[in-house]
Amino acid sequence: MAKIQHYGTGRRKSSVARVRLIPGKGNVTINKRPMDDYFGMEIVKKEVQRPFEIAGVEGKFDVLATVRGGGFTGQAGALRHGISRALCQADAELRPALKAAGFLSRDPRMKERKKYGLKKARRASQFSKR
Repeated sequence: MAKIQHYGTGRRKSSVARVRLIPGKGNVTINKRPMDDYFGMEIVKKEVQRPFEIAGVEGKFDVLATVRGGGFTGQAGALRHGISRALCQADAELRPALKAAGFLSRDPRMKERKKYGLKKARRASQFSKR
């Protein structure tokens, strides 16, 4: 095990990502699988890599992450948030760039709860005059 590790927890929608950064070559492992196997879409993979691009530390850290809950875009957003937090822990000088990009703020948008008397959160049964 590597001695230097930086941790970050990221959340988005109902997804939670526990991220561990280790100095390395830039390998990203999610739930014990490589990122290319875990995420199919190229846009989602780029979303996970963006904190490294903005901080200018591409290929300097290996990522070991555990992600639970939500769909793949929510999980990618949670990973991005967790990686950004871990990068701030690794080097405090990266914080202003990541904060300006909006990667350190948690996305507050969540699924709205279902209300009684309705079919879904806002969907009511169809109205008929007769």
